[in-house]
Amino acid sequence: MKILALEFSSERRGVAVLDDGTVRGAALATGHAPSAMALVEEALRQAGLEREAVERIVVGLGPGSYTGIRASIALAQGWALARGVGLLGLSSAEALAATAHATGLRGPIRLAIDAQRGDFYRADYELSDAGFNLIEPLRIVGRDELLQSAGKTIIGPEADRLGGTQMFPDAAQLGLLSVGREDFVAGESLEPIYLRETNFVKARPLRVLPV
Repeated sequence: MKILALEFSSERRGVAVLDDGTVRGAALATGHAPSAMALVEEALRQAGLEREAVERIVVGLGPGSYTGIRASIALAQGWALARGVGLLGLSSAEALAATAHATGLRGPIRLAIDAQRGDFYRADYELSDAGFNLIEPLRIVGRDELLQSAGKTIIGPEADRLGGTQMFPDAAQLGLLSVGREDFVAGESLEPIYLRETNFVKARPLRVLPV
């Protein structure tokens, strides 16, 4: 199975290509340059594959950069529409925990992902040689609550600002999480993980000016 993994939930955007569970190519960029398709082409070039060879696309759904996640979802949706590939959306937080595990971290960790407005997405995991387990699911908390309960290593894209370790979810780990899964979804079912309730104020009707 040839998998294209897109992880754009942080300022470090990543693309990986996997073939039968082995990472064959990967490309990274910070910010919005180069373009998403340029990253895809680089990862495919490293893997020695053409676009037509991709059989599945897995997308990191966040939480994180809403713009980046939307861009990766749009890319996956367009690709699936043109090529009919299988689509899968997974948590970028789970990919981050997998990334931490792959770097050799063990024991309790706390994920810290910027949720804007002075808040953070928080989730706790336990990492062991056998893998990683979710202890407390994602929720939005303030800085003080995030830093409660000493004894956990804090990791995440902005964790260095909190006395922790800066780490980004890795596209290759996202792809590895999808290996063996068959719960594909329709393109329109891919939605960013966004825990904050959406609030908006309806605009007033347009004023009719006298002629």
